[in-house]
Amino acid sequence: MSEDYEGKLERFRRSHTNPFNSSTSSGTTTTTNTTHDSTTTNHSDMEETAEGGGQSHGTSDSESRETESELELGAELGLTENHFPPPHGLAHVSRLEELEHAVEMCKVSVLEASEFSARREQALARLVQLRIKIQELKEPEDEEPDVKLLLDHRFRKRHSRSVKHSCERCSTLIWGVLQTWYTCSGCHFNCHSRCLDSIVKRCVRVKVSHQSEFELRICPEQGLDRQGFCCAECRAPIAMGLVANEARLCDYSGRYYCPNCHWNDAMVIPARALHNWDFESQKVCRSSLRFLTLMQGRPVLNVRHINPLLFKHVEELAQIKKLRSDILKMKPYLVTCTDALESRILLELQERQHFVENVDMYSMQDLIDVVVGRLSSTLTDVHTTFAKHIKLDCQRCQAKGFICELCRQGEALFAFDNHTAVCPNCSAVFHRDCYYDNATVCSKCRRLEARKKSLQHAPRGGGEGTPGEGAPRGGGGEGALSGDKEEGPRGAEVGDEDGDGDDDDLDNEVDDTR
Repeated sequence: MSEDYEGKLERFRRSHTNPFNSSTSSGTTTTTNTTHDSTTTNHSDMEETAEGGGQSHGTSDSESRETESELELGAELGLTENHFPPPHGLAHVSRLEELEHAVEMCKVSVLEASEFSARREQALARLVQLRIKIQELKEPEDEEPDVKLLLDHRFRKRHSRSVKHSCERCSTLIWGVLQTWYTCSGCHFNCHSRCLDSIVKRCVRVKVSHQSEFELRICPEQGLDRQGFCCAECRAPIAMGLVANEARLCDYSGRYYCPNCHWNDAMVIPARALHNWDFESQKVCRSSLRFLTLMQGRPVLNVRHINPLLFKHVEELAQIKKLRSDILKMKPYLVTCTDALESRILLELQERQHFVENVDMYSMQDLIDVVVGRLSSTLTDVHTTFAKHIKLDCQRCQAKGFICELCRQGEALFAFDNHTAVCPNCSAVFHRDCYYDNATVCSKCRRLEARKKSLQHAPRGGGEGTPGEGAPRGGGGEGALSGDKEEGPRGAEVGDEDGDGDDDDLDNEVDDTR
């Protein structure tokens, strides 16, 4: 009977005690002693004493011993709470270094303790906890990524303490110190981190790359009924009048937007500038503002094709057209000059590279600078620098000048001089007065035509050593034509004594043929 009772008591104790409690053996001894001391009472009293007072007394003793043991182990490992400052040598030790030091101490405790002792089990449990904490420190929780791709936007996380930015989605200020926010690297769209999932506006950078042209109709308004009384961008309901969701007109696109998509920003409208020469800023929506800002420096406006009358009515624009034309005529001299390439003189127009490529294309920033007066002064300085290099500083460029074939007087002429005229066929340069007094007849074109006719009527010489009878010197007709010198910026060449750019011996031969 006693053996059956002790078995039941042991099973009861196991089911109601902590399985990780290492002081079970001591608790068992205490409980057993208490039970045997109570055998003088009746059977029911003995069971009550064993299940009640004896168990509670043993449990409290085991818990106190377990707590004392853990405190002793924690004190040895340096893991107990210490309200006093650390020693002088460990004042700058990080949390990770402290945990690694505690791990080493735990290893020593495990090795020193006996194999099945409670101290060894506690040290092993504490070692596992320390390794978990070290792993958490080395691999922190996943933070928000620095780059997010959404609706063609490329958002980058910003770290700024400024409050001058506003969220494009909720139209509130961004507190950089307290809030996480992102900026699109393509269109500079600012947004809170919490508002990213509710964005409906696509990046206008894609529109700029695929649609590199402006809307050239002045405010192409359609009406709210065509939009279904909804915002043209986020489709929020809008209405006319002084209401919370009032409809705001964008002067560039001609559509209506809600207050979240239209902040009454003002920009110069390209259509008004080109058709009316009107540079007064008009109210535009946020998407149009970003589009116009990205397109402002792109040379996509062919002013001569869109409105050629501007060059007659706007004096500054006509002056800039003349300066750009002269710069294009200077370009062949500069790109073939080693001194100009070494000094990188062409880099003075690197911000407006289209000025050395064509005459007709302008950007919106160019037109704004024309009105302000900044572009005219800039081009005048560049024109002066280029002309000074060609006509004064560089002897190679000076040798590429022309001598007027009509009067054969004066200094070397260049195509960009104001008092010169250029033949449209052979690009020869003359004094303007001489050219028009000669009824715009180019002497060089006439001479080249005579040479061509003489070569066509002359018999082809086929001799190996000497040319055939009547054939020009230097070979047959085809060889003479292939031996002509190239056109372009040129001056006196080898065999050209009069500076007209042609071989004098061949000219004399043509005259003899006449």
